[in-house]
Amino acid sequence: MDEDTQATLPGHAAAERATGERAPQRWVQGWRRIMLGAGMLVYPCLTAVAVNDNVSGAALVAGYAVVGAFCLCFVLTATAMVRGRRRQVLLLLAVMSALFLAALPFAHENAFYLATVVVSFVAVLRRRHATRVTAAATLAALLVPWAVPAWHTGPGTFQALALLFTVLTTGAFAEIATTNQALVAARAEVARLASEAERNRIARDLHDLLGHSLTAITVKSRLAQRLAAKDLDQSLAEMAAVESLSRQALADVRAAVTGYRDVTLAGELARGRELLRAAGVVADLPTSTDPVATQDGELFGWVVREGLTNVVRHARADRCTVTVTGSSVEIRDDGTGADGRTGGGGGTGEGSGTGEGSGIGKGLRGLRERVAAAGGTVEAGPLSPHGWRLLVTVPPGARHRRTPARKGTT
Repeated sequence: MDEDTQATLPGHAAAERATGERAPQRWVQGWRRIMLGAGMLVYPCLTAVAVNDNVSGAALVAGYAVVGAFCLCFVLTATAMVRGRRRQVLLLLAVMSALFLAALPFAHENAFYLATVVVSFVAVLRRRHATRVTAAATLAALLVPWAVPAWHTGPGTFQALALLFTVLTTGAFAEIATTNQALVAARAEVARLASEAERNRIARDLHDLLGHSLTAITVKSRLAQRLAAKDLDQSLAEMAAVESLSRQALADVRAAVTGYRDVTLAGELARGRELLRAAGVVADLPTSTDPVATQDGELFGWVVREGLTNVVRHARADRCTVTVTGSSVEIRDDGTGADGRTGGGGGTGEGSGTGEGSGIGKGLRGLRERVAAAGGTVEAGPLSPHGWRLLVTVPPGARHRRTPARKGTT
C-alpha cells in the first residue's frame, strides 16, 4: 500500500498500524464515516433523476442499470478502502470511471455527478495527483455539455461547481483524518517515551539505593563476624544495625518505585559517616549543610551517597574527606584502588578497569544525568600520588534556569 493510501484510510487499519493500539473516540470512525459515505450517494440519485428526464423505454432501463451498477461499485470501493485492499480499490475506480462514461448518453451533463464521486476517491487516495485530476474533471464538466449540441444546453456551470467543492470538502476531511491519526501516533510515542524514562529512573534509583544499602550491610556483617569472638555485645549491635539497614533499604526501594522518597544531604552525610566508620575509614565530613541551597540538597545528597558507596567498595582508603559549599560538593579519598588503575582511587570515574558496564560506570552515568538535568558539571579523576576526587558543581545561575523537578525525579 502506498503512503497516500495508508495515510488516508478512514478505517481502523491505518490508525492501528500507526499507533499500535486502538485510538478511542476517533470522530472519523463509526456512524459518522457511514453517514459521510452515504451522503455521496446523493450524486448517483441526481444522475438517476436526469436519466428519467432525458430518455424513456429501453434506454431508461439501461440508464438505471448503469447508475445502479455505479452505486454497487461505490459501496464495494468504500468497503475495500476500509479493509486496505488497494488493488481492489483501483480496479473498482476504473469500473466506476467506465460507468460514468456509459451514463453520459442517458444523463447528459448530469452524468458528471458520477464523476464527482470518482474524483473524490482520487483526492483521498492519490493526493499528489488530486489537483490535476480535479482541474481536468472540473473543466470537462464545464465544457463538455457546451460542446455537445445534441444536449441542448450551455456550459455545465452547476455540475462543475458541485464537483469542485465536493472534492475540496472530501480532501479536507481526508487531511483532518490524517492529522487525527498523526496526533494519536504522537500521543502513543509520548506515552512510550514517558514509560521508558520512568523505567530508566527506577533502574537508576534502584542502583543508587541498593548499591549504598547493600554495601553498608556487607561491611557491617563482616564487622559483626570479626567482633563475634571478641565483643559479643558490639557484634549484636552491628547485626541490629544490619537489620535496620535492611528495613530502610526495603522502604527506599518501595519509595523509589512509587516515585516518592526523600534524599537529603544531611541524611546522606549521617549515613555516610556511619558507613565509613563501619568500613574502618576515617571520615572527615561536614557537620552542617547550611551553605547548600534547598533546591540542591537532594542532588548533593545523591552525590554523597554514590561517592561514599564507591569509596567503601573500591578505594581501599584510610581516609575520606567531603567538602560542601553553596555550589559544589567534593569527595576525596587516599585509596590505592582495587580496579588496577594507575593512581588507584575511589572508583567513581569513567574508564574503570571494571568496565563501562559495571556498577561503577552505571553509578557515574546516573549521577551525570542527575547533575546535567540540574545544569551542573561532574569532574572525576585520580589524585597524585594516589587517591580519587569526585567534584560536582552547580553554578548559582543554573538554579534559576532549570525547572523544578517532580519529587522523586531529577
